[in-house]
Amino acid sequence: MDVNAVSSASASSSAATTASKKATLDYDTFLTLLVQQMKNQDPTEPMDATEQIAQLATFSQVEQTIQTNKNLENLLQSSTLNQAGSMIGRTIVSADGTITGVVEEVKVYSDGLVAVLEDGKKVLVGAGVTIR
Repeated sequence: MDVNAVSSASASSSAATTASKKATLDYDTFLTLLVQQMKNQDPTEPMDATEQIAQLATFSQVEQTIQTNKNLENLLQSSTLNQAGSMIGRTIVSADGTITGVVEEVKVYSDGLVAVLEDGKKVLVGAGVTIR
């Protein structure tokens, strides 16, 4: 099992959450701007239909991107949990080699994984950690 993949998945999950929140702001802002533009347009010179269709297409693309990001985030979280579960009962060696033991439990945080050993010691799962 590649420990770097676990860290990478966790980091990607956090990035997806941030991107999703940012996209939601953009989505809401876009919708507000579109409504305001339609309310305040000059009745004697209405918006060009082609321009309006292009804006609605952009609106649809933003919405689809948000849904894709949410689905990707759920997939990454599921993958991280599966990888965390597969560490239980295996031997882990910290990156600096000072802590070694059998993993009793794995705690999943938004920024990474922490393996709790049978003797109570904790190891941050990241680059350089060896799992046997």
